[in-house]
Amino acid sequence: MIIKRYKVNSMNEAITRIRYELGREAVIISQRKIRKPGILGFFSKKMLEVTAAVDNKKKENSDGADMQDSIAAIKKLVNDKMKNNTLCSDIKGDKIIDNGAKENYNISECNYEKNIVDKNNDTIIKEMQQMKNMLNEMMKGSYGNVGKSAFQIKLENRDFNSKVVSTILNRVNIIEDDRNEEEKLKEVVTSMIKVEDKVLENIVVLVGPTGVGKTTTIAKLAGKLSLIEKKKVGLITIDTYRIGAVEQLKTYADIMNIPFQVVFTIKDMSKAIENMLNCDVILIDTTGRSSKNKMQISELRAFIDKVNTDNIHLVISCTTKNRDIDVIVEGYKELNYNSVIITKLDETSTYGSILNILQAAKKPISFVTTGQNVPEDIKVMNSEELAKLVLGEDIIC
Repeated sequence: MIIKRYKVNSMNEAITRIRYELGREAVIISQRKIRKPGILGFFSKKMLEVTAAVDNKKKENSDGADMQDSIAAIKKLVNDKMKNNTLCSDIKGDKIIDNGAKENYNISECNYEKNIVDKNNDTIIKEMQQMKNMLNEMMKGSYGNVGKSAFQIKLENRDFNSKVVSTILNRVNIIEDDRNEEEKLKEVVTSMIKVEDKVLENIVVLVGPTGVGKTTTIAKLAGKLSLIEKKKVGLITIDTYRIGAVEQLKTYADIMNIPFQVVFTIKDMSKAIENMLNCDVILIDTTGRSSKNKMQISELRAFIDKVNTDNIHLVISCTTKNRDIDVIVEGYKELNYNSVIITKLDETSTYGSILNILQAAKKPISFVTTGQNVPEDIKVMNSEELAKLVLGEDIIC
């Protein structure tokens, strides 16, 4: 058991410090108002002294019984304290009436204390409400794991969404052999990751929302194909909306000495493709569009239909929030992408979103990007390597 005492100005400040230092499972044992030490402290505003505790030996798969007991104890403490405060003046008043010799003095003292109680009544109610809100938050954080196995909690901590967790648990449970859960888990996750490792040729289009790194990714692919695989590569961009996008890709094209064209209209697209027919691979960078804007997606589809290719990659960041993944994946299905490129693996420490993306898209993964270096930081990873990442057995340095 770890017990710490905090001197703060408000309950909100105490809760923030307790959660930061002791975690969400910490409980408040007591609180009281104090003055700063010294003569000056007598004239200063009172501070709040809060005592909190946490059980540092609590097991990961605890069913929450200890937390329930702690919260029940806190509620009892609060109720007792409030009861004592409200009855204080009445009890003294009864004693005063029975003692006639000191009746006037004690009644005056009791009335004085009653006035203090009345004056601070709003403050007490406010603090009680703060404690109530804190208890509700603690119940959400701690009781959210009640009834869950350590195995399920571990999956959720790897940032898998609820659908993926459910799928994994069901598949693990139907495996009937003597292997432990970890081995079964690795087999299941590996089987859920499909990798597309095909040769890039003809026309390749990258689509995806803004900010996921499409332009940098297409520059990495161009560098990989032209500098490493010694193929003749052409670059086309239709991203004329974003400031600096054309200049950025043109700079990469100049460095790698490969042809580059900007397309403004669908008619320009036909001419650009015709001018690059001698290239082994033509890479097309598209404008980032909101997956929720159907008109913009339809406009983008008109350009893609014109190039007549089935080599379309959806680019999506590994840092994308789980609640946004389904929206993006569903919105871009109109473009008929056939694989996924997941970027920015270097910008996160958990990789569960990789599996979330693949399960939502129902498409294989073609590439991952792991940094800003062109063309080094793009690679094809097999299912086993990706499984190690999403399960926390490996990291991207």
